[in-house]
Amino acid sequence: MWDEWKLPSKLFVQRFWQPATACLTCMPGSLGNVWSLSHLGTALQTGVLAGILAVLLSLTPARRLYGNRLGNALIVGSLAAIADAYSHPNHYGILLGEPLLTGAIAFLLALVSAYLAEDRARRIRAAWARLARRRQ
Repeated sequence: MWDEWKLPSKLFVQRFWQPATACLTCMPGSLGNVWSLSHLGTALQTGVLAGILAVLLSLTPARRLYGNRLGNALIVGSLAAIADAYSHPNHYGILLGEPLLTGAIAFLLALVSAYLAEDRARRIRAAWARLARRRQ
């Protein structure tokens, strides 16, 4: 039974943190506002909604895009923008400015994380090894 839920669970978690983090960084206001419980709740709502949409999208032929680094980032960015637009009102003066910025940040986070996590995080491990050698 776990094998049936393994992929959707992994997909949800991966697609949850990118929109939630993007939403946290894009909401305007002071640093105190950014770390407030209401803002955190809004970011979590955006992440959960984007994660649910990502799992539902994986049941369609569009799931092939998840295998491509750029296609995956486009999906994540689009779902983050949709989830952000639904989760709370726009705080920027431009129509849909905040959801589009949130989607762009989620796109970049997905692209960078896919690049760094490729091949069991080979790039991260190599950078860590270089840092460890410098300290010796």
